[in-house]
Amino acid sequence: MEHGWKLDETHLDTYRRDGLVVSPFRLPDARLAAMRQSLEQLLRDNADTAPESLVCPHIPNGPRHDVAAAARWFQYATDPAIVGLVAQVLGPDVILWGSQVFCKPARTGRTIPWHQDGQYWPIRPLATCSVWIALDDATPENGCMRYIPGSHRAGSVFEHRRREGDDLVLFDELDPAAFDATDARDDALEAGQFSLHDIFLIHGSEANRSSRRRAGFVIRYMPATSLFDRSIDRRQDQAGLSFSFSRRPIWLLRGADRAANDFTIGHGEDFAAVPRISDDLQDPRRFPAPRSAHPTPTRARFRSSRGGKLRPET
Repeated sequence: MEHGWKLDETHLDTYRRDGLVVSPFRLPDARLAAMRQSLEQLLRDNADTAPESLVCPHIPNGPRHDVAAAARWFQYATDPAIVGLVAQVLGPDVILWGSQVFCKPARTGRTIPWHQDGQYWPIRPLATCSVWIALDDATPENGCMRYIPGSHRAGSVFEHRRREGDDLVLFDELDPAAFDATDARDDALEAGQFSLHDIFLIHGSEANRSSRRRAGFVIRYMPATSLFDRSIDRRQDQAGLSFSFSRRPIWLLRGADRAANDFTIGHGEDFAAVPRISDDLQDPRRFPAPRSAHPTPTRARFRSSRGGKLRPET
């Protein structure tokens, strides 16, 4: 994609003020078509998983999501044009640590309750920019994301309470006393558009009762000045899916690691199809020497289980 993308001061001010900005750029038609094709394969291969909870498609997950399929999502998640925009809000040192497909089927798509992402994630200090890419048109009718502008500025996670139900994707819901829902705005996006939002932003989305599907691919980036702390192993439950961060692999995409992050966990000896990315993101086959005193990130690999099948590391 176009490497010359750059947010101007107006867009950066919007991100700082509201906690979310819609990118002035959009995916080229060819990239959007490729991502939608990857989405259809992902849905077919994971038909027994709630489509709202397809976690980390950039990481292989056994025969149902093989190396080749994961490598395509990895390519989408490490696109230099998008990472360049993220670096404008996070700083020059950028780590890819997660991704997720949120696909709400027509008429049955589940609710995502009001929450803050920082409630769930083992990052210290808390910092992440999430890029929400619309693979379908996302509208109020089919359950686009809603957010409370400016709710990130306190820089803290407010009280959440447990709420479970078959109609929910996440089970930690923000205490309604912490915000005024009448301030909410819609993050309505056409397919190919994307927005960026802050880890402390209060957001959620309604169920999809329309006749149109709503699918999005969300990519999670953190600054390498924060630590992805796997010792904070709070197990996650999403719409019938349970997973842990204890073996989650992460990738340094730009700059230098400045928080002693471990880039070896989750990268086994038998997998090298998803490459490291060089600092300038131009040559995916080589990774430069580190510019910090922390251990050198090694080439991305994943461990296989007996019989040679890839074992999920999410």
